[in-house]
This record gives sequence, C-alpha cells and structure tokens, in this order.
Amino acid sequence: MNCSSNAVVAPPTLMAAANIHRRHYSLSASSFPPPYSRRFLNTHLFVSPKPPQHPTKTISISFSVLRISLQNNRRNCRSSASAFNNPDSKPEENEKRLEEAREAVRDYLEQAGAPGEDAAIISVNCPNYLKMLIDGVDDLDDWNTWSAAASPSQEITADALDFRTKVYRMAEQKKDNGILPFLESLGLSLSSANHLARYLSSSKSNGLPLLVHKVKYVKEILFSDSDEHELIGKNARRMMAHLSISTDDDVQQTLAFFEKIQARRGGLNLLASENTSFRHLIESFPRLLLTPLQSRVKPLVQFLEDIGVPKRLVRNILLLFPPILSYDIDKDIKPRLRSFQKIGVKDNDLGKMLVKYPWLLSASILENFEKVLDFLDEEKVPKILSSRAIKNWPHILGCSVSKLKLMVDQLSEMGITNKKLGQVIATSPQLLLRKPQEFLQVVSFFKNLGLDEESIARTMSRCPEIFAASIDNTLEKKLTFLSDIGISKTHLPRVIRKYPELFVCDVDKALLPRMRYLVKLGLSRNDIGFMVRRFSPLLGYSIEEVLRPKTEFLVKTMGRSVREVVEYPRYFSYSLEKKIKPRYWALKGRNVEFTLKEMLGKNDEEFASDYLDILVPPSS
Repeated sequence: MNCSSNAVVAPPTLMAAANIHRRHYSLSASSFPPPYSRRFLNTHLFVSPKPPQHPTKTISISFSVLRISLQNNRRNCRSSASAFNNPDSKPEENEKRLEEAREAVRDYLEQAGAPGEDAAIISVNCPNYLKMLIDGVDDLDDWNTWSAAASPSQEITADALDFRTKVYRMAEQKKDNGILPFLESLGLSLSSANHLARYLSSSKSNGLPLLVHKVKYVKEILFSDSDEHELIGKNARRMMAHLSISTDDDVQQTLAFFEKIQARRGGLNLLASENTSFRHLIESFPRLLLTPLQSRVKPLVQFLEDIGVPKRLVRNILLLFPPILSYDIDKDIKPRLRSFQKIGVKDNDLGKMLVKYPWLLSASILENFEKVLDFLDEEKVPKILSSRAIKNWPHILGCSVSKLKLMVDQLSEMGITNKKLGQVIATSPQLLLRKPQEFLQVVSFFKNLGLDEESIARTMSRCPEIFAASIDNTLEKKLTFLSDIGISKTHLPRVIRKYPELFVCDVDKALLPRMRYLVKLGLSRNDIGFMVRRFSPLLGYSIEEVLRPKTEFLVKTMGRSVREVVEYPRYFSYSLEKKIKPRYWALKGRNVEFTLKEMLGKNDEEFASDYLDILVPPSS
C-alpha cells in the first residue's frame, strides 16, 4: 500500500460489488497483514460481515469510501513502490507510464472543457498531480480492488483495465473538474492547489474553461510588457520604505505578498515576472480566481484607463495593490477616490496618483490622508501648495504625522516655515519623507564645501530636491564631475550659489553629453571649466534646444569663432529669436563692430541709445 503524504480515495463507481448487505464495520489490526495497521486506515469502511483474510486476492468488498491515511515515511509502509517512483524499474517503463498518465489527464481535462492545447500544457505541468493519480492506481492494484463500474455484479482483477483508463477514472473520482491539475500547472504546490480547488470546483461560474480564460486574461494584463521590471520593483520598495502608519488587512496582505517575492533571488524586481510572481499572487490572494471576469475584472481595467491610467501601466497598479481586483467600482473605488476632490484632484490627476501610489485606495491610507491635511493646515501651509505636494508625491500619505513633524521642525530651524515651507514641499514633497539625520548630513555636506547657513537656506528654497538626494550616489558624483573640468574647491561656493540645480542634473545623461558637445566644437575641458566658473548654468542647457542652434547661428550666420563664447558664456542664456537675431541684424545693418557682450549685455534702452541713435525715455 502507498502511504505518502496524500490521501487516495477509492471511487465508489469502481468499487461496486454484487448485492451485498452493507453494515458499518470497524476493522481490527489483525484484518490486514503488516505493514498495514489500524493507524494507517480510517475506521469508516463499509465491508462484508466477514472480513477478508487475504487482501492480495480479489476481494468481494463494496467500498462506500476507502480513505488511506498517508504517512510521511512511504518507504516503511509500502511493500513495493510504483514504477513511477521505483529507481529499480526500467527507465523506458517509467517514461511509458508517465506518458500514459499525461494522456489520461489530457483526455480528462478536455472532457472537463479545456481546449486541447491548454489541456496538453496543463498535463505536462502538473507532476505532483500525476504522481498522486499513479500512486492511487498502484494502491488499488496492490489491493486488487478494481471493480467494473458498468456492472455491479462483475468483479475484475487489476489487469482487466489498462493503465491509462485507470488513471482517467482515478482523476474522475477526485471530482475537482480538472481544476486541481490546472492550479498546479500555474506553479501552486499540490496542497495549496487542493485547498483552493475545493472552493473553485463548487461553483459552475468557476468551471475549468472559464478559469483558464480568466487566468489568460489576467496574465496578459499583468505580464505582457516585460520592460519595466525594475521600475515596478523600485516603486514597491519605495512604498514599503515610506510606510509608517498602522495598515488595514489589504495592505498587510500586499506586504506579505511582497515579502514572498523579496525572498527570491532578484527580489522585488521579479514582481513583473510571470514565472515568479503569479503563483505567489494566487497563493496570497486566492479570491482573485473567484472574482468574475466580465462583471468585475474587465470593467476595472476599463475604469482605470478612463481616469487617465495608460493601458501599459494598469498592471503596475494591479501588481502593487492586488486587492483592488476584488473591489467594486461603484461601492468601493469611486467613493474613495472622491475623497481627493477636496484637494482639487481631477480624473487625470487620480490616474497619475494611482500609478505612483496604488495604496491610495486602501482604508488606512485614506484615514491618514485626513490627518496629513490637518497637520499641514496647522503648519499654515497654503492649501494650494499642500495639495500640489500630495498630488506630486502621494507616498507622503503613508507617513505618520509624527514622522512628518520631525522633518518640518528641521526645516523650521532653517527659517523654512508657512509659505516657504509650502513652496519647498510643493517642489520636493519627498523631502518630508527623509530622516532628520539624513537631512542634516546634506546640510553638513554643503557647510564643508564653504557655504554658510544663509546660503544653504537660500539653496533650499530654490532647489529643495538637493536635500532629498543621496550624498554618495548623487552629490559626490557632481563634485567629482566639477573637479574633473577644473572647478576648484575655492570656486565651488560661487558655482553652487549661482546654479544649485547643477546638483540635480544627471551626470551621465545630461552633464557629460553637454560637455562632450562643447569639446567637439573645439573647446578644452579647461575652457569649459572657466565658462562654468563665470556662468554656472551653462551645463544646464539642452544641446538640441539651446547649445546647438545658438552655436550654429554664431558660427555660420555671424561668422564668429566658437571661442568667443569662452569669454562670454552668458551668450547661451539669451533668446535666439527675441534678442540674439534682432540685435545682430540691427548692428550688421549699421556696420557696427561689436563683441558678444556689447551686443547682448546691455538692456534695451542702453542698446537703442548706443547703437541705434534712439533716445529711449527711462521707464517711470
């Protein structure tokens, strides 16, 4: 007998016997030879009044239910293993039995309504289910208890049925309608699949064909685009890192789902990986398979698109907050989203906010939303600025008010309060999520570069993003770049005061390409460093929108050397159409010799008076 960790139920239709009077009979241990004893058998067996003494022969027993309690140690409770598991069996025989079992399961799945191609895929990807069926067949072969379903008076031996038919009939008797092997093919363990299959198979609305179609649709929505794995993982980590409030069950379940993915090699970047994520998704949220496709899932996807979520980003919301799939649009989602109307959020804003922070729809985040608004009101932050901060960075709604207050207090010490505070958090709301010690480290970083507290406070007001940046990954990289182009420590304070935005420009995507463009024009690194010292915003200008068109006009139209911009790099700050071209053509028409500074450095009144012989009255 097979005593594995799975129970095998002998099918009543296969166990029918000739008209035998049935009564309840409790088996004694002596009824079965070793290694079978009472502990391996349930006592609820319907047998003939006189128990058989030789179970290896054909037995005239009509089983209403034969349930074998399977123990952990198969080796000690079976006299012989099945060919599927026995290493002594010939490989050819093992493979033949396995292939026949697959064919039987495929036939059964097709009979349950699965398309042929899907049935074939499922039958190949449910090894534990196949093993369970094969073990069950071998158990009944050992007992020689196969009986003809067609004729209750006919008793047959195990050899009367071919192996494939036995596996098919064993699958029929599981009464899971093909759902159990399908769930295992999705990656669920057999125990998890068995538990879930009991619920799914009890409802006609979750029949195998509908379930297969539902899973295909959900997989297509969640995993059709594989280009944003890192982006989804990054947002999941950010959402977790900035959560400091008590959460509801839906967020708790989502966090447990994230932890399962995080434990895998590759971490949360695997959230968008079908092979890793989907089985954990179903295990964590089994009710998703109970959710109606036509009346709930598809309308939800359409609703998200209607409020401005791009179709390719719908999956971001579903993967980062799976409980939304079971939410009712009219009863759950719309009322919660209406809560954000008080900060002036429109439909398109809601779509953008949900992509950034799908937990917006959770009860705990909505509750904290009210607390955050009240706190910012108490700090006298203008509502228009607090609203902009929440819309731009909804992650702050997962942060407790007590934690937000720690950062607000730090900003207050630098003179950033009321309207200034609103301007800072509207521009860089993520600054509120920093730990005070991290913020103070950035302040110390700039002090060490030679900036005083007043300059740091002005820098904060002008470019607060700097103080939310990483010292090692962002600020130090900018210092290295500036040093490489010849900006000494002596000149750093001036460069930072004039153009602090330089510290939030991407080195690889912005600063280096712009520097290389200028080098390609014939300028050296020292030239560029000299230009940056004189005009700090230089490397903040786009190549295509500013540097290239103005350089081409200088060289091709004006006939000037590109080296003239070394002496006057501010040339790039003036509008080509509104100032450079009009003044050049005006001076050229009068054959006036001029430098770039003479042409552009004067205001309109001075220019008209000096070069056009026009007296312009001073403005009153």
